[in-house]
Amino acid sequence: MKLVTASSRPLARSAGPVPVLIADAGETAVRRYLEFFAATIRNRNTRAAYSRACERFFAWCEAQGLTLTTIGPIHIAAYIETHPGSAPTIKQHLAAIKMLCDWLVTGHVLHHSPAASVRGPRHVVKRGKTPVLSAEEARRLLDSLPTSLIGLRDRALIAVMLYSFARVSAVVGMKVKDYYQNGRRCWIRLREKGGKQHEVPAHHNAEAYLDEYLSAAELEKDDWLFPSYDRKSGKLSKRPLSRIEAFLMVRRRAAATGIETPIGCHSFRATGITAYLSNGGTIDKAQQIAAHESPRTTKLYDRTQDVLTLDEIERILI
Repeated sequence: MKLVTASSRPLARSAGPVPVLIADAGETAVRRYLEFFAATIRNRNTRAAYSRACERFFAWCEAQGLTLTTIGPIHIAAYIETHPGSAPTIKQHLAAIKMLCDWLVTGHVLHHSPAASVRGPRHVVKRGKTPVLSAEEARRLLDSLPTSLIGLRDRALIAVMLYSFARVSAVVGMKVKDYYQNGRRCWIRLREKGGKQHEVPAHHNAEAYLDEYLSAAELEKDDWLFPSYDRKSGKLSKRPLSRIEAFLMVRRRAAATGIETPIGCHSFRATGITAYLSNGGTIDKAQQIAAHESPRTTKLYDRTQDVLTLDEIERILI
C-alpha cells in the first residue's frame, strides 16, 4: 500500500499518512482528507479505526487502477463484497468511506458521493460476544491479587470496572480527584464515549479497594488515578496506564488465577451487569449505571439466561 507524508504535520498526526489517490487529487483533497479526521471525529479510537479503513479502501482502489474521481458505486460495492472482515467490521469500514465521501463532496473535491447508494451486510445482534466471568470467578480474581502497590492498583482498577460497569478507557482516564466524597457516599466520576461526564456512587467493595490503594500510593488530586509502573525506579510514574497495558494486566492476572476464559477489560462490564441483573436489578437501572443510550445495548451484556437455556437444551433426551 502506497502512502505519502502530508505537509500539514498537525493534521497528519490525526489521520496518519495520506493515500496516494488522495495526494494525486491535489492539495485541496489532501487538506480535506486530513480535516475529516481532525475536525469531525473526536474519539481517538474511532479516528484510528476510520483512518485504517480509508487507507485500506484507497489501497484497494489504487490496485484496481482507479483515481479518486473515477471511483463509483460499483467499485465500492465490489470492495465491500470481497472484504474479508466480519459483518461488523465491514459495516464500520463502509461507514468510514461514506462519511469521508460526504465530507469530500461538501468540500467540493467530489461532485457526488459514490458511496451513497451502497448498502452493507445485514447484522443483527441480540447477545453480546464479550466473555463473562461468573460471580465466583470474579471474586476469586479479586482475592488473588497481591497486596503490593501494583497489586492494590490492579485490584482497584478491576473493581471500578466491575462495580461501576465502566469502560476501560474511562477508568484509565480518571484523575485522583474523580474519586470523591459527597455527603456520606463516595462517588466515581467517569468521562465516557462522546465526551459524556458520568457519575456513579462507589460500591462499598470498590470504595474499600480504592481507599487501600490510595493510602499506599500517596498520589495528589491532579495525578492520574491509575498510573503506569516504572520498573526502573520501582515507583508509579506520571503517565496513565494505557488501555493495552490494562488489557495485558487483566490477561496476566486471570491466567495466574487459573481462569481459562479469554477475558478482557470489557468482560468486567458484562460481568457486573449480569451479576446486577441476577440479583434483582432492572435493565433500565443497569442502563443508567452503564451510561448506555439504549436499553437494547445493555441487554447485550445480560447473560442471566445462559444457564436457563442450557438447562432447557438438556431436556432433549434421545
